Amino acid sequence: QVQLVESGGGLVQTGGSLRLSCAASGRTFSSYTMTWFRQAPGKEREFVAAIRWDEGNTAYADSVKGRFTISRDNAKNTVYLQMNNLKPADTAVYYCAAGPAYPPLKFEYWGQGTQVTVSS
Repeated sequence: QVQLVESGGGLVQTGGSLRLSCAASGRTFSSYTMTWFRQAPGKEREFVAAIRWDEGNTAYADSVKGRFTISRDNAKNTVYLQMNNLKPADTAVYYCAAGPAYPPLKFEYWGQGTQVTVSS
């Protein structure tokens, strides 16, 4: 079992930065691919970024490439999402998910989400 808890969300102005964290419990965290998703009001959940268990591969949605960086610290059981140059379109609830393989096509565990609001 893996439990995921996101943190780091908040209110920021356009052009600002936030770093989200997703802390995982469970000894098998380092074997999972970790993925960030987001869901804006009235929209479907969308892929943001993913990182393989060994940091050997990362992937990003086109909308965040060059602005967001995903990383992980397996010793701390934590995955991060550094978000720079934020835009109002980035406003959403951000979720992390854990899956068994890369590319991330299947997800076994989800966090509860953290709200990110970008004001114009």
